[in-house]
Amino acid sequence: MTPVMLRQLWSLIETTQATLLVNLDDATLVQWLLKQIKTSSALNGNETDLLNEYIESRLSLIRDLAEQRLAPERF
Repeated sequence: MTPVMLRQLWSLIETTQATLLVNLDDATLVQWLLKQIKTSSALNGNETDLLNEYIESRLSLIRDLAEQRLAPERF
């Protein structure tokens, strides 16, 4: 997986509404993220598989980051 793909994925995660990231089930979230990346980049089968595995391995982190964005700010 290239650094460009990683930046693209994490940028997508940062700009996606947190409620969407938290409310989708695991399989749907992985497929949704893959679809979004595929619309902006031509991925071959191997890249798609690698990205799929990477997203699956980072689901907890993705949800934790989204939940942090949903939490009210504390001062």
